[in-house]
Amino acid sequence: MALLIPLIYISIAIVIVAYFAIKFRYQYWAKRGVPYIDPVFPFGLRFKENGKRRHFIDIAGEIYSKFRGTTPFVGGFFFFTPVPLIVDLDLVHHMLVEDFSYFHDRGIFHNERDDPLSANLFSMEGQSWKTLRAKLTPTFTSGKMKFMYHTVLKVAGEFDKTLSGMLEKDNVVEIKDILARFTTDIIGTCAFGIECNTLKNPNAEFRKAGRLIMEKPRNGVIGTVFLLLFPELAVKCGVKVLHDEVSSFFMKVVRETVELREKNNIRRNDFMDLLIQMKNGDDADSELGRLTLEQIAAQSYLFFLAGFETSSTTMTFCLYELAKNPEIQEKARQEIECVLNRHNGEFSYEAMMDMPYLDCIINETLRKYPPVVTLIRVVLCT
Repeated sequence: MALLIPLIYISIAIVIVAYFAIKFRYQYWAKRGVPYIDPVFPFGLRFKENGKRRHFIDIAGEIYSKFRGTTPFVGGFFFFTPVPLIVDLDLVHHMLVEDFSYFHDRGIFHNERDDPLSANLFSMEGQSWKTLRAKLTPTFTSGKMKFMYHTVLKVAGEFDKTLSGMLEKDNVVEIKDILARFTTDIIGTCAFGIECNTLKNPNAEFRKAGRLIMEKPRNGVIGTVFLLLFPELAVKCGVKVLHDEVSSFFMKVVRETVELREKNNIRRNDFMDLLIQMKNGDDADSELGRLTLEQIAAQSYLFFLAGFETSSTTMTFCLYELAKNPEIQEKARQEIECVLNRHNGEFSYEAMMDMPYLDCIINETLRKYPPVVTLIRVVLCT
């Protein structure tokens, strides 16, 4: 009982100090004369309105509509951290192109010690990121894409057969799932040199791994917020991003693929071949050094993650819009038929690149339904 009153006083003092500290923090943008969104405790942004949850894309759209043309950026808060929200396209271009050297870090959590696959090109920072990016860039040239095109066509043939078989049984098809299986098979072949066969088997290992990654994230919303707010503490606590079974699966696939190619001296013009060269090449004196098996697995995982979900989502929305707009669908069909006639009925790489209207449709789909909600950048200097 003697301790109760001092504890009450201490608690009140802590609350008062915290209140004024937060209030002071929330004055960050006002003191600098920057237009800002009134912060809401504790999230910073208003993620609830009239008792309903709001997605960040709705909040961002509202902010953009309100402030565009009046200011290059708007002050906001992620919990108690001041965050500028860019609303001027010229400033976006300046940051991502002209001043890219100051804005390449993304602030994505990774824990290379306990979760090696999380340390990939998307999450790495500093000189290690620069070195790896420079080495991986040749993988994505038009020449490499053209070389892989025949592999894509082969998988597309399997997709056509699978879809036709499904339509014979039922005229209603869940298109997003079959497109996800399609892109999974393409990436598995182009990146790993492996036939995933998810079109034939919806429960193939690669497809199960993809579903687990996208549908059941390991840390949930609260865990993800903790990683973003306290990354150093999370690393010390050994927090992981990936499920253990996902990490084990990709490590196993990469290990077996690398061992097979090295043992039999197999060379392919694909992503995995480049990574194996970086593993065995003479780069010991560079910042990154030779790639380890874990680093190869991390980049392979990123290639898989960045490709299958974003591509299948974009194709799903594209087909949705074409179904809603039959006149656009018909114009696209006429362009495809016209181009194929010019190329003797062959759906070659050159024929595909000769379809500007179809390209516009895809770009418009990406504008209306961006597969990635936010693009985060961390400034390296002020």
